[in-house]
Amino acid sequence: MAENPTTTTTPAATAVPLDVDPDFLRHSDSDTDSAVGSIDEQLSSFSTSLTSSITNYPVRNGRRYHAYKDGSYILPNDDEEQDRLDLAHHMMLKLIGDRLFLAPLPDDFAGKILDVGTGTGIWAIEMGDRFPSAEILGNDLSPVQPTWVPTNVKFEVDDVENEWTFPTPFDYVFSRYLASAIGDWPNLVKQAYKNVKPGGWVEFQDFDSMFYSDDGSLTPDHAIHKWISTLVEACGKLGRYSLPGHKLPEWFKEAGFVNIHHEKFKLPIGPWAKEKRQKEAGLLNLMQVIDGLEGFSLRVFVDILKWDIKEVQVLLAQVRQDLKDKSIHAMFDFHVVWAQRPE
Repeated sequence: MAENPTTTTTPAATAVPLDVDPDFLRHSDSDTDSAVGSIDEQLSSFSTSLTSSITNYPVRNGRRYHAYKDGSYILPNDDEEQDRLDLAHHMMLKLIGDRLFLAPLPDDFAGKILDVGTGTGIWAIEMGDRFPSAEILGNDLSPVQPTWVPTNVKFEVDDVENEWTFPTPFDYVFSRYLASAIGDWPNLVKQAYKNVKPGGWVEFQDFDSMFYSDDGSLTPDHAIHKWISTLVEACGKLGRYSLPGHKLPEWFKEAGFVNIHHEKFKLPIGPWAKEKRQKEAGLLNLMQVIDGLEGFSLRVFVDILKWDIKEVQVLLAQVRQDLKDKSIHAMFDFHVVWAQRPE
């Protein structure tokens, strides 16, 4: 009978030792402080290099985009886009009843909060003011958040589609407005599940970006319909799903969440709705859509679909006319889903 094969493993104690760079010890023989200073200089140099790789933003078609993981997010990150995102923040708050969240957090909540894809950081900052005893961490592809923030709010640069490596779980994980930014939505929800404490809450707020009308006033013949259909289709081909809202409850269930709650809000484009809250949200929506048209379109239509930029500008001019047409009652849906990880 043949002998059983054996596997030889080199013990850690006998492994080949790491050599020390002689330049590292250059100053240490006679001047310890110089050696410490050399480390500080190296840290400073590395930090400068890393910061440069993150903030060396590429500019395309007159708009500035993320440098970190360039190409994984199709929207710009310049001042114009940041203003639009802050406007969208107020729009979403107005739509859901002037509330930052729908999960049942207590008034004296003092846990750890993760804001996934924080953007300008405006939600995290307002949560920091709302819950002064809580700890809020926001992450994003670009360090565009303000430096003057509540002491309990911090920001970091990260790609939320990478494996999450937080040292401790959170009490509440929040994500909002990542439509067209995520390649693997079920995995993102699973990451949130893994990184929230048992009994903790996770809340996702997001769109189904396709425009429609209840009264038939928006038709395929309208430029606005052609524009959004082309945009949604292109994002899908890029692997960036722009209709995640209605799928969130299913993904939450698959991840293992319990006590799943789901609310859908119709978001008008323009102040044509009768109900006051929807009218106000619709006006804010009209403003942010018009402000964001180029940001939504240029990278996808010009760089991906290879349209001529003049052709894009002609289409966008027609879209602006449709957006301001009072006879077109277009809207899209905003979904809020919150649930618990089992105890």
